[in-house]
Amino acid sequence: MEGKKAPVARKIPKELIKHNDVRIDDYYWMNQKDDQEVLSYLNAENAYYDSLTAHTKEFQESLFLEMKGRIKEDDSSVPYKLNGYWYSTRYEIGGEYPLYSRYKDTLEAPEEVMFNGNKMAKGHDYFSLGGIAISPNNKLAAFGVDTVSRRQYVLQIKNLETGTVYEDKIENTTGGGVWANDNETLFYTRKDPVTLRSDKIYKHKLGTPTSEDILVYHEEDETFSTFIYRTKSKKYLVIGSFSTLTSEFRILPTANPDGEFKIFSPRVRGLEYTIFHYEDSFYILTNKDKAENFKIMKVKEGNTCSENWQEFIPHRENVLLEDIDIFKEYYVLSERENGLNKIRIIRWDGTEDYYLPFQSETYTAYVGSNPDFDTDILRYSYNSLSTPSSVIDFNMRTRDKEIKKEQQVLGGQFNKENYTERRVWATAQDGVKVPISIIHRKDTMLNENTPVLQYAYGSYGSTIDPYFSTVRLSLLDRGFVYAIAHVRGGEYLGRKWYETGKLLYKKNTFTDFIDCSKFLIEEKMTSSDHLYAMGGSAGGLLIGAVINMRPDLYNGVIAAVPFVDVVTTMLDDSIPLTTGEYDEWGNPNEKESYEYMKSYSPYDNVKEQDYPNMLVTTGLHDSQVQYFEPAKWVVKIRELKKNNSVLLFNINMEAGHGGASGRFESLREVAKEYAFLLDLEGKIA
Repeated sequence: MEGKKAPVARKIPKELIKHNDVRIDDYYWMNQKDDQEVLSYLNAENAYYDSLTAHTKEFQESLFLEMKGRIKEDDSSVPYKLNGYWYSTRYEIGGEYPLYSRYKDTLEAPEEVMFNGNKMAKGHDYFSLGGIAISPNNKLAAFGVDTVSRRQYVLQIKNLETGTVYEDKIENTTGGGVWANDNETLFYTRKDPVTLRSDKIYKHKLGTPTSEDILVYHEEDETFSTFIYRTKSKKYLVIGSFSTLTSEFRILPTANPDGEFKIFSPRVRGLEYTIFHYEDSFYILTNKDKAENFKIMKVKEGNTCSENWQEFIPHRENVLLEDIDIFKEYYVLSERENGLNKIRIIRWDGTEDYYLPFQSETYTAYVGSNPDFDTDILRYSYNSLSTPSSVIDFNMRTRDKEIKKEQQVLGGQFNKENYTERRVWATAQDGVKVPISIIHRKDTMLNENTPVLQYAYGSYGSTIDPYFSTVRLSLLDRGFVYAIAHVRGGEYLGRKWYETGKLLYKKNTFTDFIDCSKFLIEEKMTSSDHLYAMGGSAGGLLIGAVINMRPDLYNGVIAAVPFVDVVTTMLDDSIPLTTGEYDEWGNPNEKESYEYMKSYSPYDNVKEQDYPNMLVTTGLHDSQVQYFEPAKWVVKIRELKKNNSVLLFNINMEAGHGGASGRFESLREVAKEYAFLLDLEGKIA
């Protein structure tokens, strides 16, 4: 990887003072997105990337075609039934975006194409269709479109009978809408134009100008966001307000859209709850009364305050309750025990209570879309590291199951019997056991020369379950081992696993990852010359912290859209998401949180030392992690690193946090990442 000289960015020192502590940021000026010098620098980085990777371009293209070749182009989803229609999405050969269709009464009925994503995306570098909301009389569809990739959707309404899209456009929404029973009133969520916080619920009446839309609810607490939905029973409209640690709901009968929403139970800091309606009661999934792993409580419709809640499913020390799905005859619990997904089915009358059987330790099973209330059929999905995804319809009464769809892996090369998957446990520095899910080809020899890609996320209680990936086969079939480190900060081993990986325990996330790496090396599955680390967004923060702490453990790392300038970002409450993140990272306006954050913030802790080979990616329009965080970080590492390792920075000048929007175009970004790894391993051919 030799090429022209790396870009050099101008230093303009800026003093950042907080709690009498002075930080000097030489590259603070890079946050001026429309400044020509900033754009010139980003373009220079892309040119440098192109120069150093020119020898991999043909290989990237062949990787792209290989990965694309495994995917069924004219694929379609399993249809689901709702209010007299069957709904599905399907792709056409050569199409980047799906078609959204429906069929009246039976699947043999003529197809009605509601939206053609390929036609709608024409002329746009980026395209995303937001949530489609069908009116109760099936005649209207509210839908949102984002063509910038900042998750600011323009909401419109389409008449599905005539095909007419009404002229009214509602700017800066979350993309979805919720209809009241009158088929005329649409509720939707708007965002603050600066912070992009979802903070207002509006009501639109069909046939009236959007300028006359009525503000129904304003969430004024900057640490909260708001949303609206309709209960599965269809009886209530629900406004939710949530922060990382606290939630609150307001309810209104769908038959009375002009009425007043009433508070379900007032917010109490640290009390989280979610509500589900059935018959004359609400069921509440909550952490009330120190139920760390959550429990389910019940309350009658009339007086829903928390002092009236009665226990329904008690709290369990070793079982995390993640969700409840309600049907006419049954309710279904999504649980997690010892890291593994469990689906529990219970009859309302108590005559049946059983679990779906799953055997492996490296699988993912989850309840799918079940909008139909009056049915015995539960739809769920199953896959594992080596098993392609299946959509299964399970009859809760007869216990028969029907596989509705198995993910096809085209190309004729894939056989799940060629791969081995397992779970191992590393010991962290404080003695805690950290699970790692691993997959590799059976004919891959495990020794000091084996390349391993170790991946983790580790924030927000978001769990990376072991899942199947057709794309990943391109690494596995070239001799790589893939390892998911289930570090603290996720909820893989229950709520406590999350609580001990956030705020003033955040460093556990980083040291867990390091200890997993050391374990893989000690077990002689690889060595530091062949170990690679990858993470994105908050997982990019993890990568940034880890390479400051133990750069010697890795030959290369990939940091995708990384959150690396923690202190500065968390002090700037005009940046999207910042105020809502205080419960995750801490509030740096408080001295203890400030000092702890500063002690691990990747940008603040870059120092003169050797760094591994690095590929860093971002999108210019990213609303989650602003492009300037990785930009500044790359410049600083380049300035201070002592060795001649490769440091590549690739910026998608058209996209945001999720990268390219097209179904296949996004594979080109993966091909870049894999080519980087395989080039370092000398496996480009």
